[in-house]
Amino acid sequence: MKARGSRGGHDVAALVLRATLGPMLFAHGWNKVAGPGGLKGTTGWFEALGLKPPEVHARMAAGTEMAAGVGITLGAANPLPAAAAVGLMAVAARTDHRGKGFFVFKGGWEYVGVVGGAAVALAALGNGRYSLDGLLQRQRAGAGPALLAAGIGTASAAALLAACYRPEWKPDETQTDH
Repeated sequence: MKARGSRGGHDVAALVLRATLGPMLFAHGWNKVAGPGGLKGTTGWFEALGLKPPEVHARMAAGTEMAAGVGITLGAANPLPAAAAVGLMAVAARTDHRGKGFFVFKGGWEYVGVVGGAAVALAALGNGRYSLDGLLQRQRAGAGPALLAAGIGTASAAALLAACYRPEWKPDETQTDH
């Protein structure tokens, strides 16, 4: 038996999740372009991370974050903006947060894990009635959209990393045969 008002609660939950996740993603993308250091600083950071060519990746990351943020905020085209968020967070986890533990204040993967998980949860939840998808009666929710968001995001990140991630080898990163 469905609890009274459960659909309304679902729609409000989707709205709240979209209203927090979407603007945050947009702000992070905008910061890559217009924040301290601007696009030049972001390019230098991406170069240091080993993303080649860094100019392309700085622009691509900023644009993808802003587009995903707008799509999530408006509740449009689920699960595609969620997949973009997953891809962004997977690349960040591998290039910038890997090997630094869990907590973000120590450089760890806590933040990217929560954002990626929230994006997959939103894909499963669907954008709800109070969204562009709701207005256009194009609701997608459930395990399928969640798996698509996780799968497309992860596969896209893996392809990008395979093609473009070339970190510099540092002498202290020696491997042993143990």
